[in-house]
Amino acid sequence: MPPDLTNYIRDIPDFPKPGILFKDITPLLGDPAALKAAVQALAAPYRQASLTAVAAVESRGFIFASAVACELDCGFIPLRKPDKLPAATTSATYELEYGTDTIEVHTDAIRPGDRVAIIDDLVATGGTAVAAVDLVKRLGGELVGCSFLIDLAFLGGAARLAPCPVHTVITYNGD
Repeated sequence: MPPDLTNYIRDIPDFPKPGILFKDITPLLGDPAALKAAVQALAAPYRQASLTAVAAVESRGFIFASAVACELDCGFIPLRKPDKLPAATTSATYELEYGTDTIEVHTDAIRPGDRVAIIDDLVATGGTAVAAVDLVKRLGGELVGCSFLIDLAFLGGAARLAPCPVHTVITYNGD
């Protein structure tokens, strides 16, 4: 029986700023059985999906997405902060509660018709995930779905991804 992954998520109050309850995944990453179970759960919706690649935003998304790519025998597409990728890029800018941020992808990373899933550790307000979806679609990829280890459902981010199918492993409702 797989481990209860909620037992490996540590709450850190007031990080990175007062009033935030940070969901720390490092205990999960340090436990081989929990890490394996998390990767398998994130990959589960796509086992028969014939994915070309999984995409993820740096940095914690990279940890899970590269393992999911190996699990599903497909490629990995890094979505990075500006000026981190060496070849031609396209970008998407998204809103944060305190401003904006931008992610980029190589213009040749996704070809028209590629079947892509987005993998990340957490969805909160959804801004980053919406930008990732935009990049996949803009480059002609077929977005198969998004899979998140943690959904902070009380912030509504997963709902912003509709009509994209969203899979989450652990959901926190804010209670």
